[in-house]
Amino acid sequence: MPMKVKEVAELVGISIRTLHHYDNIGLLSPEATTEAGYRLYSNQDLETLQQILFFRELDFPLKKIKEIITNPDYNQQEALQLHRKMLLEKRRRLDGMIQTVEKTIQQQKGEIHMTNKDKFEGFDFTRNPYEQEARERWGDEAVDQSNARFNKMSQQEKDHMSRQMDTIYRKLATLRHDPPDSETAQTAIKEWYFFLNDSINNNDLMKFKGIGQLYIDDERFTNNIDQYGEGLAAFMRDAMALFADRHIQ
Repeated sequence: MPMKVKEVAELVGISIRTLHHYDNIGLLSPEATTEAGYRLYSNQDLETLQQILFFRELDFPLKKIKEIITNPDYNQQEALQLHRKMLLEKRRRLDGMIQTVEKTIQQQKGEIHMTNKDKFEGFDFTRNPYEQEARERWGDEAVDQSNARFNKMSQQEKDHMSRQMDTIYRKLATLRHDPPDSETAQTAIKEWYFFLNDSINNNDLMKFKGIGQLYIDDERFTNNIDQYGEGLAAFMRDAMALFADRHIQ
């Protein structure tokens, strides 16, 4: 029996606004509407929605999902097998990070001792869920150069980069309530600029400004960054834009 948008939203646990957005961008347009204009979702529509949400859970951008599921060669069974493999891998990585969190709690209580290597078990920087979007924004060459540079790093260098990034985020989080154009904020964001330049060879100030905007445009970035402190992503966006505008020749 066809379902109205409110019923689908309640069944799935997503917002009506999200379903409307999927319809507006042509990602999921229900097969029928009532005479009053209400959307009616069929069982096939619900299966498509399930596929979309699997892809979203795996951090695929909506544009890429639409490209995949509208491809004439798209095979739902193959996609489900791929989803299963990727979700199992995601669970494996999350289990590793949970174990590291639990060990860190034990260490802080004085119950165990962790080596520096133990502290970073479970972190994996070989997979970048934002790579496709980076390619769309800045081209394949820039991303390929960045990947090549990262792949040449030793594990020790990768661990150092992770610790350095964490330190900068924590420092910026303590400043997020300050004006983004303050001296302290601009000094800290300069450190972030040089970190990105060293780690991904990004010395283009306009790209730096664009990355900052991406922290707000893409909720995945926002959610990850705001784990260090609510509002940090917006603060970094503003501080990065000011830094870039001041230094562009």
